[in-house]
Amino acid sequence: MLSNRVGTLLLTALAPAVWGTTYLVTTELLPPGRPLLAAVVRALPAGIVLVAVTRRLPGGVWWWRAFVLGALNIGVFFALLFVAAYRLPGGVAATVGAIQPLLVALLSAGLLGERLSARTLIAAVAGVAGVSLLVLRAGARLDALGVAAAAGGAVVMATGIVLSKRWVSPAPLLATTGWQLVAGGLLLLPVALLAEGAPPAAPTAANLAGYAYLAVIGSALAYALWFRGIRLLPPTDATFLGLLSPLVATALGWLALGQELTAAQGFGALVVLGSLVAAQSRRRATGTKSTSGTPRTSPAAVAATDLPDTTRS
Repeated sequence: MLSNRVGTLLLTALAPAVWGTTYLVTTELLPPGRPLLAAVVRALPAGIVLVAVTRRLPGGVWWWRAFVLGALNIGVFFALLFVAAYRLPGGVAATVGAIQPLLVALLSAGLLGERLSARTLIAAVAGVAGVSLLVLRAGARLDALGVAAAAGGAVVMATGIVLSKRWVSPAPLLATTGWQLVAGGLLLLPVALLAEGAPPAAPTAANLAGYAYLAVIGSALAYALWFRGIRLLPPTDATFLGLLSPLVATALGWLALGQELTAAQGFGALVVLGSLVAAQSRRRATGTKSTSGTPRTSPAAVAATDLPDTTRS
């Protein structure tokens, strides 16, 4: 059981690690001033491919549930993410977004009956402090709309995580991921066209490479791993892994852009890692009962349902 949990944590951690590359890709490869276009291109093509591969459409209540989850986890979140990325220094956006584990812990206590422990609250506050030390710069420009977008992104993503745990889809994981990506992309498409106009007539090779990376790696692969982790892990445990994003972003800034690392940043990185360890070690094996008192499906059984089912269309 322990090895299964560690493997699930590591695979889930790959998603926020990949998302940590978003700021670098956005600033270095994508055209300026088109955050909504970036969000649409990141979500819609990847979702269409996943739906086509799995050949599964939502059924019953999952038509509206897929739309709600797609709006929270993909559509609204992507829009706010890219607005924050364009209007704020990466450090400010990441620091504001680091409140997400605290929000998930509070929502999980209210909606899922998860126990809200002092250790979780301390780890969440430490995570915000560590991220601020890691990425926040003195004199960083604070744009009100950018800060609001970053905070709003944390709120909608936290809500999406908790609802994804509350509403467990009977469909394969890739199909559910595809539904959400398509729903989020379709929600964003008319907004992007109205706010930003038609896409550039002649995108550069760098633009195309950036969009392709965000769609294939940053969405299709990363979100499949992320939603798998939410199925198998308590939501608070999963969301703490999101603190890896600013850690990866800082490392890439140092490696790819030659940015200097200070002692304060090094200490911040240690605080972030410490909060991650504290959050993940707070749980011990509790048998096979879930927080609601109903039998909990084993990780192996849930993972088996994640395989694409091509016998039903």
